Amino acid sequence: MELIKQYRSLWKGVMFCLAISVPAWLLGKQFDVIGGPVFAMLIGMCLALIVPSSAGESLQLGVKFTSKKILQYAVVLLGFGLNLAQIAQVGSTSLPIIVSTIATSLIVSFVLCRAMNIPGKISTLVGVGSSICGGSAIAATAPVIDANDEEIAQAISVIFLFNVIAALVFPTLGGMLGLSNEGFGLFAGTAVNDTSSVTAAASAWDGMHAGANTLDSATIVKLTRTLAIIPITLALAFWQMRQARRSAEAGDGAGEVSGTFDIKRIFPFFIVFFVLASVITTVFALPAEVTAPVKELSKFFIVMAMAAIGFNTNIVKLVRTGGKPIFMGACCWVAIAAVSLGMQHVLGIW
Repeated sequence: MELIKQYRSLWKGVMFCLAISVPAWLLGKQFDVIGGPVFAMLIGMCLALIVPSSAGESLQLGVKFTSKKILQYAVVLLGFGLNLAQIAQVGSTSLPIIVSTIATSLIVSFVLCRAMNIPGKISTLVGVGSSICGGSAIAATAPVIDANDEEIAQAISVIFLFNVIAALVFPTLGGMLGLSNEGFGLFAGTAVNDTSSVTAAASAWDGMHAGANTLDSATIVKLTRTLAIIPITLALAFWQMRQARRSAEAGDGAGEVSGTFDIKRIFPFFIVFFVLASVITTVFALPAEVTAPVKELSKFFIVMAMAAIGFNTNIVKLVRTGGKPIFMGACCWVAIAAVSLGMQHVLGIW
C-alpha cells in the first residue's frame, strides 16, 4: 500500500513538471534566443511562490525524480545527436580555437572561484556552460558533480543572460571588426554559449550580409565544441571518485571509522551511456530521420528537468546571491570572445 502511495506521489510530481514543460517548450520554439529550458525554469520559480506548501510537499518526490533522473536520461539521448566522425572531419579546422576558448573559460572560472570565494560547483557549471554548449553542458555536468537545484538554476541564469547579449551584439560587433563570413562563423561557433543563440547570431549575420552562409559553418563549429562534453564530464567523474575514495579512506574527519568506497554509487554511469550513444550514432551512421526525433526528446527532457529545478529554487535567494556568478560569467564570456578573435588573427583567418 505504501509503495502504491509512493508511485502516485512520483507520477503526480512528474506530470506537474510535464504540464509546465509543454507551454515552455512552445514558447521556446517562438523565442529561440531565450529557449524552452529558461521559460520552464522561470515558470517553475513563479509557481513555487504561489503553490501552497502542503501541495508542494506532495509533488516533491516526482519533482526530484524529474530534476535528477529525467535530466540524466536527457543527457544519454543527447549522445544520439553526436556523430563523432562527421563532426571531427568537418570541424577539425576550428579545433585550435575551440581548445583555446575552452581552456580559457575553465582557467578563468577556476581563478575567480579561488579569488572571490565563489562556490566550487557553481564555478564549475558556469565555466563548463560558458566554454562548451550552455544549458546542455550544464545538464551533463550537474549530476556528475552532484550540484543542487539552486546551483543549476544559478548557472543556467548566468548563461542565459550572456546568450541573449551575444545574439544581439555579436553580429554588429563582427561587422565593426571587419570579420569575413568564415571568421564570423568561427567567432559565433566558439564565443556564443548555447546552440540556439549561435544560430540566432549567425542568422542575423546572414541577414546583414547578402550571400553569406555562416549559419551552417557556425553550427558545425558549435557541434564540434559540444564534443568536449565527453572528456570534461569523464574527467570530473574521475575527480569526484578520487575525492570520494579519499573521504572513505580518511573517514569524516571527526574520529569515526573509515568509510567504504562504492564505485556503483559514486560513478555517474549515465555518462557511459551518453558516450555509448555517440559511438552507436557514429559506427552505424544513423540518419537524421532516426536521430532528429531522439534529439528533440532529449531537449524536451531538459525542459522538464529545468521546470523541476525552477520549482525547487528560491528565486529571492537566487537574485540576492547572483552578483558573483554573473561577474564570473561576464569574465568567462569576454575572455572567450577575446581568445576566439585573437586565435583567428594568429591563424591568419581574420
